[in-house]
Amino acid sequence: MFRILRYLILISLISSGYHIFISEYFNLSERNFLVREIIKKEIVEDKKEIIQEKKEKVTLPNIKKNIDKVQYVEKKIEILQGDTFVSILKNLNFEQENIYEIISEIENFFDLNKIKTGEIISVFENSFGEIKKIEFFKSSETIISVNLDKDINLNIRELNKDSFVESKEYTITESLFSDGIKNGVSADILVKIISLFSFDLDFQRDIRVNTVVSISYEFDEIIETGKLQYNDIKYASIIIDGKKLEYFKFITDDGYVDYFNRAGKNVKKSILKTPLDGARISSNFGMRKHPISGFNKMHKGVDFAAPTGTPIYAGGNGIVEYVGSNGGYGKYIRIRHNNGYKTAYAHLSNYKKGISKGVRINQGEVIGYVGSTGNSTGPHLHYEIIYQNKHINPLKLKLPSGKILEGKELEKFKEEYKIIYADHLSMLYE
Repeated sequence: MFRILRYLILISLISSGYHIFISEYFNLSERNFLVREIIKKEIVEDKKEIIQEKKEKVTLPNIKKNIDKVQYVEKKIEILQGDTFVSILKNLNFEQENIYEIISEIENFFDLNKIKTGEIISVFENSFGEIKKIEFFKSSETIISVNLDKDINLNIRELNKDSFVESKEYTITESLFSDGIKNGVSADILVKIISLFSFDLDFQRDIRVNTVVSISYEFDEIIETGKLQYNDIKYASIIIDGKKLEYFKFITDDGYVDYFNRAGKNVKKSILKTPLDGARISSNFGMRKHPISGFNKMHKGVDFAAPTGTPIYAGGNGIVEYVGSNGGYGKYIRIRHNNGYKTAYAHLSNYKKGISKGVRINQGEVIGYVGSTGNSTGPHLHYEIIYQNKHINPLKLKLPSGKILEGKELEKFKEEYKIIYADHLSMLYE
């Protein structure tokens, strides 16, 4: 009995000890689990802070700044004989749809037919060889820029220029032109001198050795390109055997640039009989057998044979009344003058840039170039003078002298020519 009681007590002690062990084990395991979870959360939180710190320290690149610094490679394309803007864009692998869009946008602001052979088109490519911009000159001082980055955007940019006045004086030993070139005078200015004095001088007979030429003229320098653009003569004189012919630039009250001597008398006749240099008469005014139709027909002007491209001068001060194609006349210009006269010019190869209906023209200004358009057997200028809607013979026309200044206009001119002359001498001898 005692032995049985002892076994029961022993079993009871073992059961209690096992129960206590198991309870403590699970308590300890749960505590360790909680500790691991807390540690895990702390580690995660620490990682988040570290990651957040890294995020705060990382700075993204300034994308706009990099885009602004994109460098394009410029390629220059010279317009060759037969080239058109369309053919150039095709050669640059533009799609037909894009070509149409680009041409349409440009034509809203500029007539692409006015781009001439020898002019340059600049094409700008990015590093992937994609064309992003096209530029070309609208005039010597204006650039048209076609941006193709996303949409087609046109930008017309005026170039900066500095204006100058220069004076030169030289003595002729060979000819007015060749000696002028030797003395640094632009060919453009020399042509203007010859035109200015052609009313008073025969350059074949009157000009001789020791003739003194003295001139003052205006020119602009285009800053971006360095090109020089020669403008008006301000003063010009030619001294032959002690006799001095001189003329001063003056803008008249009716807005024309003209030239007068010190007495206020205009150098020019009202209308030029021959509006181009170095030409021969190939057909006179009057009845003739038409070289193409073969019928006898009134020839209402004078034909001057000259090489294609020879410059044609305005016969007098006036307003362009008509410019464009005119049937058998081909490319044609007509100018209305203030004194009831009109002059007409036919069969031109082309017009000078800027010549359009309503434009004011000065006598001797280039308006176009000799050609053979319309009903023509070869390059020549057909020149007409019309008075009160009646055609008259240019070669037999008794032309009145040009304008003579009077009154307040004369007084204004005298004040201006004195300043021009003083400035001229100052620049020559300073």
